[in-house]
Order: sequence, then structure tokens, then C-alpha cells
Amino acid sequence: MGVKTVAVYSTADKDSLHVRFADEAVCIGSPPSKDSYLNIPRIIAAAEITNADAIHPGYGFLSENAEFSRICEEYNIKFIGASPEMINQMGDKATAKATMAAAGVPIIPGSEGLLTSVEEGLSLAEEIGYPVILKATAGGGGRGMRIVKEPAGFKKAWDDARQESSAAFGNSGLYLEKFVEEPRHIEIQIIGDSTGKACHLSERDCSIQRRHQKLVEETPSPFITDELRDQMGKAAIKGAEAISYEGAGTIEFLVDKNRNFYFMEMNTRIQVEHPITEEVTDFDLIKEQIKVAAGEPISGKNYFPKLYAMECRINAEDPSNGFRPSPGKIVNLHLPGGKGVRIDSHVYAGYVIPPNYDSMIAKLIVSAQSRQEVIVRMKRALAEFVIDGIKTTIPFHLALLDDPQFVAGNFTTKFLDTFDFSSIQQEKN
Repeated sequence: MGVKTVAVYSTADKDSLHVRFADEAVCIGSPPSKDSYLNIPRIIAAAEITNADAIHPGYGFLSENAEFSRICEEYNIKFIGASPEMINQMGDKATAKATMAAAGVPIIPGSEGLLTSVEEGLSLAEEIGYPVILKATAGGGGRGMRIVKEPAGFKKAWDDARQESSAAFGNSGLYLEKFVEEPRHIEIQIIGDSTGKACHLSERDCSIQRRHQKLVEETPSPFITDELRDQMGKAAIKGAEAISYEGAGTIEFLVDKNRNFYFMEMNTRIQVEHPITEEVTDFDLIKEQIKVAAGEPISGKNYFPKLYAMECRINAEDPSNGFRPSPGKIVNLHLPGGKGVRIDSHVYAGYVIPPNYDSMIAKLIVSAQSRQEVIVRMKRALAEFVIDGIKTTIPFHLALLDDPQFVAGNFTTKFLDTFDFSSIQQEKN
């Protein structure tokens, strides 16, 4: 696009490739996030001294921070993301649920807003039927959530969820939902423009998770039919246009074993797994984000998968030891290649992975004409992926791709609860 870029970085990330490849780079502080990537005044200062017109927040840290979006507006810097109002509206899960219900998007039966007392929760749970789940309105990453299977366990679950939510988010508000059994986590990628128009780019299946953290994503989902894909796409557009959503975002759904789908939440940012959508639709999501931020309209066309694609998150973790973080120096690195293989990463041989941030160090994306071919190609790419000096999740992915149930497409968000982790072959470092 011919747009010059400025990278911001903490001292822990001074050797990261994004710093080396940007046109300019500005150090914004020391390793702790609060002193760098979450320090709004320093980021704004970096934008001002480099005369930046816009800020792309990525998919972490301040990407869904309404205050940061507002301050960017105040300083006449375009935030390449949602407006403060949209982030506030969709960031609070209870408000988001009410907004989607009003727009006609299917929602999971549950409380209309936040619960006011444990007695109200018990009464509602009896009404909609057990099992139910208590969720923190400000939650994320599985914190502030408790599944309740019978009335006797409700009070303890209520107290535990409130305490955890208050400690993690400074907000103890809870709402209640019917617990969807044997669920799939399916998200619909949407793009909206400044005119209030939105389109979708079909679904991603993000059901392979551990402790609510995604490890593998694929598109199209082996579980979703053409008819359901169309229904979910239309529902996602309805939800996005109800709030005149601008930019890239995802409407997240839970789909039960009978293929009923329910709104779960909305992410008002680009997702880690967006490359698989790009590979199967031949659509550049980041480029589209920048165009929309510049005031250009979207095409208005909905996009459906032409290929199959899968992403494996390569984390600096030891999967045979409870996924323990494994920071340190990468001694040797060989990246796989060939047709249908893409790698997004910031690391290289000699790079020292800092212990300060998320452990994901690369995304391996593979595309092909069929899901079976994707699995074969991914296994080949993983086998060629050499990272010496640290432990990674590569052995886990290889074991998963050998699992007959996964290969058959028979899995839910609970799949890894019963996965045989002893089948993981130890890396030789």
C-alpha cells in the first residue's frame, strides 16, 4: 500500500523482527507491560514525534481498550479498530448479549442482565434447567467462569466466580447462561465500514482449546453445513449492522450437537487466527482494515471458503509438562515452506524469547484443496519445522493430527480434556 510504518517496542523486544523491518522504531519503555505496551501516553508520544496518522493495535494489549480508542480520537490519530462506543457496547458481555438479542441474533437462554443476588441466580437456574454457567461480565481467558450442575453447588460457584472476577478484572458482576453441552466454538469474521454496511468472510472453527486458550483453528469447519454457514453469516451481519460496526471483528458463537447456534461474544479487533480466512478467501484483512479506517467502503460482498486451511499456534511451551512456558535462546531455526505453507513470526536463530509476554512465537498456516490434504501438509510442515534450544508445542500438534477423532472432525471444545498427552513425543533440544 506504500504506507510507511513505525514500530513501538519495549526493551525486552528490541531484537524482534518487527523492530528491524519497520521504517522507524521507537522504544516506549521497560519490559513490564504497564511501562510499555499498556502505557498510553508513551504510545501517543511515539505517534506524535513520528507524525503517524494512525495506530494499528494488533490483537492484544490495547486492541479492545475504549479509553485508548478515545484518546486517539482526541489527538486526531486514527485508531484502526472500533470506536470507544462500540468497544464499550460489545466489551461488556451482558450488554453485548442484550444488544444482539435486540438485533434478532440467537442468544443462549439466561439472565437478561447482571444477577443481583445468589437467590435470583438460583431461581433462574431452576427455570432454564441445569447445567448452567456463571460468567464474569468483564471476564476473559476462562477466568470468572463456573459450571453448576445442581442447586447444591450454586452458592460456592457464585462466591468463587465473584472472588476470581473481582481479583482479575476489578469487577465482580456475574451473569448466568444455560450451559451448552458438547459445544463447538465457531466464529464469523466480519468487516464493517463507516456507512454502517457489513459483510462476512465465513467461519472459523476454534474448538481445539486448552483452558479456553485456542491452539488450532481451521476453516471451513468440518461440522458446519452450507445451510448453517449461511444462517450464521446472516446473523453475524445483522449483529454488526445493529451497532453500525466499523472495522474488522468477529461474532463468536457456540454451536450445540444439534447445530443450534447461540451468540457468545464479539471481539472488536483482528484475531490471531485471521490468516486462515485470508488463505481460503484470497482477501487481505489487514489491508481492508486500513482501507476502512481511511474511509473507504467495503465491497459489500460476502466471502465463502474456496479452499481449506488450518493454523497451528507454535508456542514456547512444553506440552509434555503441562504446557510450562519455555523462554530462552533459539539456537537453530528452520522454517518449513512450499506450496500452501505460510508462517507468521518475529523470531530467528539466535533470538532470545523473553519471559515477559505471551508464549506464542509463530503461527503455521497451511491451505489445500481438502481437509485431508491440509492435515497431511500440516504434518509435513510441522516435521520440517526445527526450533532448537527451547521446548515448543510442535510435538503436541503432531500428536493431535494423528488422533483418529480429530482427523474425522469429531471434536468439541472439551476435546483436550480427554486427550492422551502421553502420546506426545519429546523434543530433542
